[in-house]
Amino acid sequence: MAERGRAPALEVKGLNVYYGASHALQGVDLRLDGGVLSVVGRNGMGKTTLCKAIMGMVQVASGSITFAGQPLVGRNPTEIARMGVGYVPQGRRLWPSLTVDEHLRMVETSEGAWTVDRIYSTFPRLAERKSNGGGQLSGGEQQMLAISRALLANPKLLIMDEPTEGLAPVIVAQVEDILLRLAEEGDIEVLVIEQNIGVACAVADNVAIMVNGRINRLAPAAQLAGDRDLQQRLLGVGRHAHDDTPVDSAPVAAEEKRTGPSDAPTLTKVYQSNPTLPTRWSAPVPVPVLERMAKVQSSAVPGRSTSAPASTEIRPLAAPGAQVVVVAGTLDTKGAELRYMRDLIREAGLPVRIADLSTTGGHTGAEIPAHQIAAFHPRGAAGVFTGDRGQSVAGMALAFSRWIARQEGIAGVISAGGSGGTAMAAPAMRALPVGVPKLIVSTVASGDVQRYVGSSDLMMMHSVADVQGLNAITEEVLGNAAQAMIGMVRARREAAPRPGRKPAIGLTMFGVTTPCIQQVVAQLDDDYDCLVFHATGIGGQSMETLVDSGKVVGVLDLTTTEICDMLFGGVFAATEDRFRAVIRTRQPYIGSVGALDMVNFGARDTVPDRYRDRLFYEHNPQVTLMRTTPEECAEMGRWIGARLNEMEGPVRFFLPEGGVSALDAPGQPFHDAAARKALFDALDRTVLSTANRQLIRRPEHINDPAFAAAVVEAFRGLHGAPRPTRTAQRRTKHEARR
Repeated sequence: MAERGRAPALEVKGLNVYYGASHALQGVDLRLDGGVLSVVGRNGMGKTTLCKAIMGMVQVASGSITFAGQPLVGRNPTEIARMGVGYVPQGRRLWPSLTVDEHLRMVETSEGAWTVDRIYSTFPRLAERKSNGGGQLSGGEQQMLAISRALLANPKLLIMDEPTEGLAPVIVAQVEDILLRLAEEGDIEVLVIEQNIGVACAVADNVAIMVNGRINRLAPAAQLAGDRDLQQRLLGVGRHAHDDTPVDSAPVAAEEKRTGPSDAPTLTKVYQSNPTLPTRWSAPVPVPVLERMAKVQSSAVPGRSTSAPASTEIRPLAAPGAQVVVVAGTLDTKGAELRYMRDLIREAGLPVRIADLSTTGGHTGAEIPAHQIAAFHPRGAAGVFTGDRGQSVAGMALAFSRWIARQEGIAGVISAGGSGGTAMAAPAMRALPVGVPKLIVSTVASGDVQRYVGSSDLMMMHSVADVQGLNAITEEVLGNAAQAMIGMVRARREAAPRPGRKPAIGLTMFGVTTPCIQQVVAQLDDDYDCLVFHATGIGGQSMETLVDSGKVVGVLDLTTTEICDMLFGGVFAATEDRFRAVIRTRQPYIGSVGALDMVNFGARDTVPDRYRDRLFYEHNPQVTLMRTTPEECAEMGRWIGARLNEMEGPVRFFLPEGGVSALDAPGQPFHDAAARKALFDALDRTVLSTANRQLIRRPEHINDPAFAAAVVEAFRGLHGAPRPTRTAQRRTKHEARR
């Protein structure tokens, strides 16, 4: 999305375009701040004219068009393209005499994320047809090439006019996937002109509806997709080529005819009300012409495949409602071991697929080949198959994480390998929700595994012998791992729903804030499942992992001491991602400054020399606490305040003026009013307070009962009555389907 304060990617105001006396565009107003915006409308409503006006291909009578604040009206198409506006025209407009590779090499630029190699990874069919001329391609292949040609210019704004028109369903799905990926990556803003309502609503959050040369309204995609009456009223939409609505539940716009026995495919005629661009003076189109212009489409029959070759198809991991176990690893070096686990899981009756993480670029016969995963790298396969092992491992780790994030129907993930294979598999597994079984058999599992496991529930099993061939040891270990995965997947599948489960909330606690958290939990425990996380660095990460997963409905982040260690070198440090889960999910946030008076170190002799003249408190022989200074407190206040400003959900951040920990109280070693004042003043100066984002000063100490009561009151004010978590809602829906 566009950053705040930046000009919109595309803004059209009062645009008027005429064809002779015909008023094609009548005061069009349209704004694309960022991401993807779909424009839908019947034939002849002015959609293609809008595209041509943006690209400088038709004369504008009045109005303005700006791209990132720069005016486009009056510029020619070449200038507009050089400014960073790409165009995929209706009808593809390819050169029949040029090969696929010549089309691409002609427009490739030396800079930018999109390269010819990435195009071939994204559209393997084009790689197979690279020597064929543009006139020798199928309609779907031509559309792939037209889109690829535009992407290779690495535009900032991409205009796509009817990109799925006349394509087979499998190619439509691939085009839709590309649009979704562009929206996710955020490097290119996209305006999609589309008649397929399903595609238009799937790729954008909002859809502009064009009627008689004007933007009639901007509708949320979810609302338009589910409102048949609105579609019919504004778009004249009946049965779509890819609409699964029963015929008798939609206005009749197609005639279906059986051409054989009951197992034959259904042939459907789809009529266009305006085969050619109409004007205000167009005569009605005769029925025989409509009959001749109708398109005949064939729907697939259950049990019979009518799909295109696999190279042109992005297949879902599992059928709707089904789940699959993924065995991930480098098939070129660990093929026997991975297949051994795969076969055990398959023999147990569970659907299973191998995902190849090999970085050599060869073909290994995996159900999910390496090049398909590598295509999810921001730079495509070129970002993975680099020839440098270190870069390739890092690239595949990123690509596999992005691939996992796009999948549905994962029952569990299991992997086996050495340090490289573990480094590639672990980040993707960590990205899966808590509770999804994830297990790695690894040669590094007997050492420090924190960098692999992180805050997730990833399990690591030591391979004992190297994962290098099957032998008496590896067969035992890999067999145990496969059986563990089978047991976990089956247990989750067969688990009965837990009736009356309370929604979960996360709380952060340290020893010096324990009384506060205990009092808060006592007041909320009847209504909420209170998950308390020890603020030791990994504790905050674990809580925020659950926030990202939708497993908690709220947080009471009252102990933010991990920020001290992150900024000043302590052993319980947060990461730079601290608070980001709340920012990403826009959850209501209750927070405080618990234990910001201390930096945590190990035994006294481990404290850095630069701190030798500071005030310390020996918590125990292995833990030494250092009092933060007013200057350090001010720095923490500015850092936290900046993160609070990024939160778009309700924020209530409490400042206990009586002290921030058990050691920061009258008569205690860390009692320091000046340091507290520096912390609170820095927060006051940094935080942009609004009705939605409030700093709340309280006169009590953080462990005082009145402070806990105020926190609970604020929490209930933001959350109201307890509600089920999104995970519980999904589980309920799943049980209903099952």
